[in-house]
Amino acid sequence: MAVCMRSVMASDPLYRLLAWLSPAYPVGAFSYSHGVETAVEEGLIKDRASLVGWLDSVLRRGTGAVDGALFAAGWRAASAGDWPSFDAVAERAAAWRGTAEMALESRQQGGSFLSITRTAWPHQALDEAHRRLEGELALPVAVALAAAVHGIALEQALTGYLHAFTANLISAALRAVPLGQTDGQVALAALESAVHDTAQAAVAVESLDDVGTATPLLDWCSLRHEIQYTRLFRS
Repeated sequence: MAVCMRSVMASDPLYRLLAWLSPAYPVGAFSYSHGVETAVEEGLIKDRASLVGWLDSVLRRGTGAVDGALFAAGWRAASAGDWPSFDAVAERAAAWRGTAEMALESRQQGGSFLSITRTAWPHQALDEAHRRLEGELALPVAVALAAAVHGIALEQALTGYLHAFTANLISAALRAVPLGQTDGQVALAALESAVHDTAQAAVAVESLDDVGTATPLLDWCSLRHEIQYTRLFRS
């Protein structure tokens, strides 16, 4: 029975998804705050309630909405083996960043994710995407590609991605506000519906032309962070 269980787990897509989205996966996510550090500096995030409110907006009306739609489009193209469409999504994802720091954050993590996953969880499609795109891929599209070619369902993969994105920003806030670990977990629990709703909305998007953002303070914080005197994070 033990041998049988190990065999099942070895081919379990959920195992791969958990590995890729773990904080231990070495993509450098810990070094980015996605504007949270400046929001703390400017007093926009000062406690658990304001953190939850900030991240709810980022998920529903900001990066979560955009990256979720890009993830879904990339997953569908990769799942269908439609590589011209996938590359078009990847190109749009690379350009769809409000600031230089946001572009660096997504590009560096996406490139690292693709490189590591090609080594630890190899697949021909990952190698070919790396060659076509010269190793540079925005993070949501990179994860979507891996999920699609490794047989992980869109809704499961996207929800996991948005959960990991949210958890990372909460981790950044714990270091910057500071907040306690319990506050962090309570915040993550409070954002469960936002993650779920964002994933569902992204799956329902029919055209990327219909997607936009409404979080100008997020871009402002990112721009301010580029010249912030004291910084713990790269974004």
